[in-house]
Amino acid sequence: MKKIYLAAAILLTSAVCFSQKNELKFNIPLAIYGMADISYERLVADNMGVGISNAIGLDKPYDWQTAKGIPERAIICSYYRLYFSEKKKAAGFFVEGNMAVASQKETDYDYIYDPVTQTSFQQVITQSTTGFGFGAAVGFKLLTKNNIFGDFYGGWGRLFGKNVYNSYPRLGVCLGKRF
Repeated sequence: MKKIYLAAAILLTSAVCFSQKNELKFNIPLAIYGMADISYERLVADNMGVGISNAIGLDKPYDWQTAKGIPERAIICSYYRLYFSEKKKAAGFFVEGNMAVASQKETDYDYIYDPVTQTSFQQVITQSTTGFGFGAAVGFKLLTKNNIFGDFYGGWGRLFGKNVYNSYPRLGVCLGKRF
């Protein structure tokens, strides 16, 4: 059984690696913000691609008292892009539709006063949620001759359900490699 899995993995890897239809990229501003975001995109045709982006929070959850951290713990976002350049394959201006699953966590502090004992104490409230949503973005991809590219995009999405925040940003300045 292990030999079958190994043979399938080798065939899949060789088909994927030599097709020049795959892209792997890293989002630089999101990493500075505190979320490591790595994306994979598969070029379906000359003017369209589908991909998945996975961002994981590196900092602790947002703390209102110290104003440190970010509320997002993890965002998995699948997307579809339509490119409008006629000169290069899957490059230039694009529009994007996306779906995301976002996990959020927020820590807040509530101060309670007890009039009987005339003391006050602090209560820590932590709220964790996971939401599903849809969004859109626009952007531009610059491609070099050796298949290194820069990807710039911006957009917004709406999360449904009971969440800490009801929306998610779709922002990025990415560097990547097409293989």
